[in-house]
Amino acid sequence: MKHLLVVVLLVGLTSGCAANKTQQQVDAQASTPAQTAVQSESTSDPRDPLEGFNRTMWDFNYDILDKYLLKPVTQGYVAVMPQPVRTGLVNFSNNLSEPANFLNNLIQGEIDGSMVSLARFLINTTVGVVGVFDVAGSMDLKKEEESFGEVLGVWGLETGPYLMVPARGPTDIRSTTGDVVDNMMFPFNILNSNFTLFSAVVGALEGRAMLLSQESTLNSSLDPYAFVKTAYFQRLDFKVKNGNVEKSPEEQAEQMEDFEEFEGLLDEL
Repeated sequence: MKHLLVVVLLVGLTSGCAANKTQQQVDAQASTPAQTAVQSESTSDPRDPLEGFNRTMWDFNYDILDKYLLKPVTQGYVAVMPQPVRTGLVNFSNNLSEPANFLNNLIQGEIDGSMVSLARFLINTTVGVVGVFDVAGSMDLKKEEESFGEVLGVWGLETGPYLMVPARGPTDIRSTTGDVVDNMMFPFNILNSNFTLFSAVVGALEGRAMLLSQESTLNSSLDPYAFVKTAYFQRLDFKVKNGNVEKSPEEQAEQMEDFEEFEGLLDEL
């Protein structure tokens, strides 16, 4: 149980920090007083009926758990683990999710994406030595990541209430349901707990490591909680619509460069 608790803390805080950074990009664009006021005024947000509880959990996750557990562990991991080993661990962990990517793409009618995910799993599991080497990536077969939560969104299911879960970070009912389904798919359904815990730890540490140099943006935000929440929902909308989010030409021109840079970061989390 101790190992499970550590993994839950790591995964939850990483997802929280990832959402934080997306929100930072959004908040940076909202530089006018009116926009800042709208972002700070979150009490009327219908997506967040439990804001009082959520803000308390945000403080607990970020100011305590991340500060005293995840961040120090991540700094030690980065210091002692050679980069080639880290890359192999990430590749191995990512490869475990390819069957779920295949099914979720297929359910949405994304035939090309499903075939790419299947090919990536077969190639990397065999030639890539159980996924340690991303051979498929070198063949221009890029990851087509899709979650079951996104499938539910495509089917028209709303997210439900926003939740800042203790030791889990930002989530919603739809995404949590999707995560449960994804974790029941092959090969997670046949792996023992050691493999699943290992995959979760690697993902958490690598995700947090990417954010070590970018914390100043979050810390300088007027309202980090609202910052994170806005980014979280924008990220969900972007993924469900496969990037086809309506924006004015001015917004596209102003945000494209920063968004593409940050999107690349989130794809690794």
